[in-house]
Amino acid sequence: MLKAAICGLMMGAAFNMAAAQSYPVKPIRLIFPLNPGSSSNDILGRALAQRLTDALGQSFVADYRPGAAGALGAAVAAKSAPDGYTLLVGYTSSIMISPTLLGGGAGFNPVTDLAPIARIAVVPYIAVVHPSVPATDLAALVALAKQRPGQLNFASAGTGGLPHLAAELFKLNTGVNIVHVPYRSAATAHTDLLGGHVQMEFTGISGVAPSVKVGRLRALAVTTARRSALLPDVVTAGEAGFPALEVSSSLGLLAPANTPPYVVRRLYDEIATIVNSADMKNFILRQGAEPALMDPAGFGAHIKDEISKWARVIKATGVKPE
Repeated sequence: MLKAAICGLMMGAAFNMAAAQSYPVKPIRLIFPLNPGSSSNDILGRALAQRLTDALGQSFVADYRPGAAGALGAAVAAKSAPDGYTLLVGYTSSIMISPTLLGGGAGFNPVTDLAPIARIAVVPYIAVVHPSVPATDLAALVALAKQRPGQLNFASAGTGGLPHLAAELFKLNTGVNIVHVPYRSAATAHTDLLGGHVQMEFTGISGVAPSVKVGRLRALAVTTARRSALLPDVVTAGEAGFPALEVSSSLGLLAPANTPPYVVRRLYDEIATIVNSADMKNFILRQGAEPALMDPAGFGAHIKDEISKWARVIKATGVKPE
């Protein structure tokens, strides 16, 4: 019986190895739960897809499914056949925030319905203000907001997204009263901030760095543990005295739950090679992001941690979906 069991294990391992070597045998659908060209998540996801196409010899076909803060596309992926031929480009708002915010309306559970493959990058967030705001650092902004409760506005690309919740986290940590002004897109929020119609914003660094560099916006702090290579002179929130204000958006690849482990491992191995290459590292940095590879177990643990973190913020602030 022992010999039979060992033979069975060996045959299973040989089958998995052969299957992994043959996968994929047809094009792979890659679901993007966002609008084309809407953010660095799209740019980085498409760059990864092109490099995976070259590495695996099969096309990765983009399928854009925007809506419900990214939950719509994530739910489509979660309900797809777990055969390795439908994958999801997932990021913090779509898979770590929207399920809590929308509850059962999200249509999927990120922990039980999706299988993490790899995290590839993080996009640092940054606190910026219009130059008319008389604050040059976070401490001065807090003091100003306390002097003028309810008079300072902050923009976001929509209720319940990461830019909105980053500001809510700031409010929780500092006790300030600043007013949320939601927009339909990051572009319109950015335009009104440049025009001085709103005073501040917490957002991904890549979208506002050009405006900061020419003085049209003032950067107060990046909300990551390390300074950003894109704006190295801007202090971190920790350096500014606000270590609890840590916000960044993770980007990674996921599959429907129960996707064969050999598929997940094959994809992770290829992604690790790609992300560790000088070419991809430089590309990620040029988009204002940072290479941040995680394996399936690490990415899964990170997703759970972020879900818990943002669930606490949502509960404490009473944020409701639009």
